[in-house]
Amino acid sequence: MMLAACAVSIPAEAGNYRNVFVEMGYQPAEVDAKVQEVFNDVFRGPNKVYFEVGDTLGYVSDVKNHDARTEGMSYGMMIAVQFGEKDIFDRLWRWSKKYMQHQEGPREGYFAWSCKTDGTRNAEGAASDGELYYITALLFASNRWGDLTGINYKAEAQHILNSIQPRDFKDARPPRQFPGMPPSSGKIFLIDPETRLITFTPDGFGQRFTDPSYHIPAFYEVWAKYADDGRANYWLDCAAKSRAFLHKATDEKTGLNPDMCNYDGTLLQGWGGRRNGGSNFRYDSWRVPMNITLDYEWSGADADWQRQYGEKIQNFFYGQGVDTFVDQYRVDGSLPADDEILQAGGFRKLRHSIGLVSTVAAASILCQHAKKKEFVDALWKARHEPFEDGYFDAYYDGLLRLFAFMHLSGKYRLIEK
Repeated sequence: MMLAACAVSIPAEAGNYRNVFVEMGYQPAEVDAKVQEVFNDVFRGPNKVYFEVGDTLGYVSDVKNHDARTEGMSYGMMIAVQFGEKDIFDRLWRWSKKYMQHQEGPREGYFAWSCKTDGTRNAEGAASDGELYYITALLFASNRWGDLTGINYKAEAQHILNSIQPRDFKDARPPRQFPGMPPSSGKIFLIDPETRLITFTPDGFGQRFTDPSYHIPAFYEVWAKYADDGRANYWLDCAAKSRAFLHKATDEKTGLNPDMCNYDGTLLQGWGGRRNGGSNFRYDSWRVPMNITLDYEWSGADADWQRQYGEKIQNFFYGQGVDTFVDQYRVDGSLPADDEILQAGGFRKLRHSIGLVSTVAAASILCQHAKKKEFVDALWKARHEPFEDGYFDAYYDGLLRLFAFMHLSGKYRLIEK
């Protein structure tokens, strides 16, 4: 039986995570079995995206693009530590360190964001969300398993934390003249020193703006509490700045956010702006409802706004049809023009994607309105299978689906010492 509304009016405290599926009438054993099934789909099933190499290595692949990305590798580590899958975690970390992490040079400590599945790098530069997840997952591993089982997880996290601080970067790209964007500083950093907001990419180009889906304030609080890197107050300030940014980056009426934007939340002009759809709500943007939900669950520091946000964005998608909303919009809620639609897997098409179904359902944790049950039920019954035209995304859709099931079953938690 569904619990009364008053039972969801305050954020969960650590160790008291709500099982929303059970609240909605599903049986606990049924929920546990479903979560394990979704985990197996990603890591062990016929459409898995996790692959082992020899006795010690493993990688997560965006199979439709034939590569391994820091996004998926670090997501895999976060999922593995949450499920207590130490062998998977260690394999992913060893592969990341061997093939992706720069061990010297101007990018030392950062990770090449994309590699072929044999470890050959497709690019040298980093995508900032990878570092964000690597650090947090390593700290959780340190808390869960200690640092004396073959990998010193905390030391590895501290090395990345030290590496992402501003330093001279000789390979920085020359400035590009975009209105409202700061000139290149000739330094590399993950967190913009002036705004204390995460960069789109830590280089002379991507440091000019940010990606709302990279903003996970609760991760900074984990760093403040467990990294022991002497920067606790700095990370707490980054968390506060990130929460304030999310207020600006989400549309007041729809709750939608752009894929990329300026540090003040305004839409980009020129490259990344309206002309190529970068100011629209699309693939990266899907993660924001789930990220805000995570911050609500782990910290509750912005709970009042987050509850309002959750109902606002669910109201928007409810108006589009719980079973029919598409996966890309302009932030005002209108549909993008054909040339603004971001292609995936060789297809340029709007879809009712299970990845977005998942993250909007996860936001039910924030909501008190009755509509939330329809979103939770829609996720539960959604089948992760190819579309009629053959398009199938085992990787991104699959990972977001698993994260949503973790959230809604109470299995995505702060891992304390």
